Amino acid sequence: MNFATIIIVLIFIGILASLGSALVHLVRGRGSSERTAKALTVRIGMSFALFALLFLLWWAGLIRPHGI
Repeated sequence: MNFATIIIVLIFIGILASLGSALVHLVRGRGSSERTAKALTVRIGMSFALFALLFLLWWAGLIRPHGI
């Protein structure tokens, strides 16, 4: 695995962890939605960063899309 693949996988794991954290705060929050909103905001930011990273890696020629 090259460096770009490792970074992509780590960001994806971070997105899933943030989503799980939001779920835990939602279930155990007892009406407090501030922590849930913060976790979901972090997830949105990480998703945007992943999209931008994928675009930059494609633009630089480090990754190539393929048809399925």
